Amino acid sequence: MTLQVTVLGSTGSIGVNTLDVIARHPDRYRVFALSANSRVDELLAQCLRFAPRYAVMADPAQARLLAARLKDAGSATAVVDTPDALEQIAAHPEVDAVMAAIVGAAGLRPSLAAARAGKRLMLANKEALVVGGQLFMDAVEQGGATLLPIDSEHSAIFQCLPEDPATWPERVDHIVLTASGGPFRTRDPATLAAVTPQQACNHPNFAMGRKISIDSATMMNKALEVIEARWLFGLPPDKIRVVIHPQQIIHSMVQFNDASMLAQLGTPDMRVPIACGLAWPERIASGAPALDFAALGALTFEEADAHRFPGLHLSWQALRAPEGTTTVLNAANEIAVAGFLDGAIRFDQIHRVNDSLLGQVQPNGVDSIEALLALDGEVRVRAHALIQELRA
Repeated sequence: MTLQVTVLGSTGSIGVNTLDVIARHPDRYRVFALSANSRVDELLAQCLRFAPRYAVMADPAQARLLAARLKDAGSATAVVDTPDALEQIAAHPEVDAVMAAIVGAAGLRPSLAAARAGKRLMLANKEALVVGGQLFMDAVEQGGATLLPIDSEHSAIFQCLPEDPATWPERVDHIVLTASGGPFRTRDPATLAAVTPQQACNHPNFAMGRKISIDSATMMNKALEVIEARWLFGLPPDKIRVVIHPQQIIHSMVQFNDASMLAQLGTPDMRVPIACGLAWPERIASGAPALDFAALGALTFEEADAHRFPGLHLSWQALRAPEGTTTVLNAANEIAVAGFLDGAIRFDQIHRVNDSLLGQVQPNGVDSIEALLALDGEVRVRAHALIQELRA
């Protein structure tokens, strides 16, 4: 059977790699719909190559431009420009699988729509769980969706855990998420105030979007992954640990109660977890090169200490606070990163914004998507105000 796939965020790195894997298996997958924020040229090229039924652009002006250019090219792809367009292509009755790769809180609503519609949901959008938390997991259960993590670390944990989640409490001691340490792993923290956006985007192992690259440099990316792991695997915060592993060959590990440990290894290539998500429980060719152990060299590990990586440790603080605090952290970080990329604040002030907002905003009664998004909006306003103060 050919699976009909919607790719949310198709022009980002995860989306591009997803389409690369799909193109290797035309007998198994067909692209049903694609979405992007504002990259008309890239989405146009994808539509002409994969001929999806629908395309969506978040920017209305760009959506009109895309529709005109598709028409000029003789394409049958229809551009959906309604306010709920992303939810439509995520929950469409003919869609079998959804790759949720929109960066930020903007990906929450379509991911929820896919979950409620019972899709095979390949989750690369951390914020769906960081912001949505219990609400999102309830939607997965109620909709009967199959939730498959696409972050390489969470995919690794998923592959190492026993198939029956009911056995995890009696078998699993803790999980270990690995982290590269980013481009400033060995840099003196006292010098980070001088870091430029170009330097921060220079990840040692992956070519990623600017926002994710900054998060990797501050280790906020790993902080969000800790929060995501808590919901994906139903583990308390003290059973989730992080270790620095610069080579990123071991993607993550599970330690069992008998002190044995399982790890998933592979080349640092996002097509591996993407292929795993598309085909699970089967395995298909991803296009990634296999490990060459003879050429691999040493694998090293370091402590993820709070002095060097203070942003990482905000995750455990947020998880132990009232529900909704992780939403506060995520919203503050999105605005802080944007402020740094725009030159409004220094690199080291990203953590200051995040830490300050955690102390300022105390969530209360966030039991609906509307309440979560209202909280998200409040934090963004406060974060903008704080950035203006720092700028002055």
